[in-house]
Amino acid sequence: MSTRHFLTLLDLEAEELGYLIQRAIELKTMLRQGRRHEPLRNQTLGMIFEKSSTRTRVSFEVAMTQFGGASVFLSPRDTQLGRGEPVEDSARVLSRMVDGVMIRTFSHETLETFAKHSSVPVINALTDEFHPCQLLADIQTFTEHRGSIRGRKVTWVGDGNNVCHSWINAARQFDFELVVCAPEGFDPRADLLERERGRVQVERDPERAVKDASLVVTDVWASMGQEDEQARRASAFRDYQVSPALMDQAADDALFMHCLPAHRGEEISEDMLEDPRSVVWDEAENRLHAQKALLEFLMGS
Repeated sequence: MSTRHFLTLLDLEAEELGYLIQRAIELKTMLRQGRRHEPLRNQTLGMIFEKSSTRTRVSFEVAMTQFGGASVFLSPRDTQLGRGEPVEDSARVLSRMVDGVMIRTFSHETLETFAKHSSVPVINALTDEFHPCQLLADIQTFTEHRGSIRGRKVTWVGDGNNVCHSWINAARQFDFELVVCAPEGFDPRADLLERERGRVQVERDPERAVKDASLVVTDVWASMGQEDEQARRASAFRDYQVSPALMDQAADDALFMHCLPAHRGEEISEDMLEDPRSVVWDEAENRLHAQKALLEFLMGS
């Protein structure tokens, strides 16, 4: 059987993604019941971080510990990758020593090159183009609170960034309607919008965009590596803040999500995370459970 990778949501079939969501919910229940489950005993996950992280690092390390395995944290200062070793060479060497590799990096092309030359599963823990692990946690969270997301309306408010790109892929794989609400010049990739024409639409007005939405999602206005654009982006996005007042325009049972970290007073109002419609803390916790399901799926026997 050929090695399976998880670089975007499109690397798995829709049915496989559905299984992962249900399995994540099962694993969460098992953990809370104190039931030991160690399918990755004596296995090691290599974790390559070229970008800083809180939730991603902790969730993957804890996941491997709870599964009876181990993890090795590798920053650019710790590896030859940071000193110019070709990605292909690093992939060939590391994949002979570990049982899986998780990569959080800038260039999606770097991730693809590594996966092409790796003999073990490679997981995208964030690139500048996609963040599929976040979407597994988000869909799990919605499912726990509202049931299937199929056929629902989801509204993304803010920058058409890597998380937004993964929401576009999710609309395809989980079969729901997505409205992207961003100012001119900050839309997601045109090829992704074109591919999902009829399922994903762009709307400039936030109130129209969230009307009847079952879920409203946002992210920071300036992602990692865009800090020098903060002032320009703050001006462009000033009318795109998610607040309880904006949520009042959505469906009565609407939920709010944010992948965190959040900047109160910018993309969200000061009180949005504490609003009863916010499920961001469940969403953050579910990074652990969703990634456990993924690790078991890719690395388990």
